[in-house]
Amino acid sequence: MVDIETFLTALFVLTDDFCKAHPLPSQPGPDWELSASEAITLLLFGQWARFRGERDFYRFARQKLRSAFPNLPTRPQLNRQWRALHDQTCAFAIYMADLLEAQKAPYEILDLAPIVTRDAKRRGTGWLTGEADIGKSNRLGWYEGLKAPLAVTPQGVITGFGLAPASAKEQPIAETFFYLRAHPNHRFISIGHASRGRYYPADKGFEGQKNRQHWGEAYGAWVICSPKRNSRRPWPKALRRWLAGIRQIVETVIDKLLNTFRLDQERPHSLQGLRTRLAAKVSLHNFCIWLNRQLGRPDLAFADLLGWA
Repeated sequence: MVDIETFLTALFVLTDDFCKAHPLPSQPGPDWELSASEAITLLLFGQWARFRGERDFYRFARQKLRSAFPNLPTRPQLNRQWRALHDQTCAFAIYMADLLEAQKAPYEILDLAPIVTRDAKRRGTGWLTGEADIGKSNRLGWYEGLKAPLAVTPQGVITGFGLAPASAKEQPIAETFFYLRAHPNHRFISIGHASRGRYYPADKGFEGQKNRQHWGEAYGAWVICSPKRNSRRPWPKALRRWLAGIRQIVETVIDKLLNTFRLDQERPHSLQGLRTRLAAKVSLHNFCIWLNRQLGRPDLAFADLLGWA
């Protein structure tokens, strides 16, 4: 367990090193009150479920963190700076995955994390009209919101992520994910890059012989998933259990994002704000794994990593 000061110091040192190696292009207008590394440090730290939301975290920062961040701006200004740092925060998440040597993983588990943005039974259209919609999740059932494709190593490091409507099917999401990994674009840096293994264990939603053959031949991404029970060539029970055991780590990672880092409490008013917070949660997840390794602790032991007293 580490205290808040030690945690923030370690987080700031890493973000500062990253920002110095990847400086932002100059922007017109007055400078921000905080440096990019200071703002990203606060953005990541504010994703803990200890805080009910951005407003609650800002009160905490104003009362407890003034000595570490004497130039703390007003909350609206800080929110604007956070959203302006979306691309930098995505890049930091991938930087942390590289620092954890995720590229050496023999495979990456591919799955979708549900993000509820609104009660599906409420009337009206909500804030994210045209972006969030109704979809189904094995974890939640029917819900209104989006889903986040995730690629996760066997150790739980998140190597790539994105956003899609809740109604989007697994195969088109996988097609886009693999295409962007094979043809990198700085606008979609959060997708990350493939590990050395280039194998992706996945659930039945990604099943389809033609799709899997196409992804392997076109993008070098070989998806492993069990066929449906009514398939002409179903897998034996032992093989299905083997795949389920391999995929268990991604369920643990999704649980960390939803509960430890407050993803299940998101009720966003703008897509950019949600994208920024998702990038921050992934970055914080990877950073916590890195810090646990420095301390000789289990990678995913987040519950008692930070002492709040």
